[in-house]
Amino acid sequence: MDILKVSAKSRSTAVAGAIAGVIRESGYAEVQAIGAGAVNQAVKAVAIARGYLAEDGIDIICIPSFTEVMIGDQERTAIKFIVQKR
Repeated sequence: MDILKVSAKSRSTAVAGAIAGVIRESGYAEVQAIGAGAVNQAVKAVAIARGYLAEDGIDIICIPSFTEVMIGDQERTAIKFIVQKR
């Protein structure tokens, strides 16, 4: 499964739609964000996706964690959100 990467410029509703689609398809989504603005958009997207999925009777949980990612030749710390059906 692909990781949904969120930036500070991502539209939270678009990311929420992507999360909801992946959850409906596989029951599990991984969202990754680097930086405060990106984390903000990701958290808003998870909250919005929860509303979208509630309409279908699906309840989700979100498990945040840190992860290290390589960007070019630099190692950066990202926040990873595991979103899955409850």
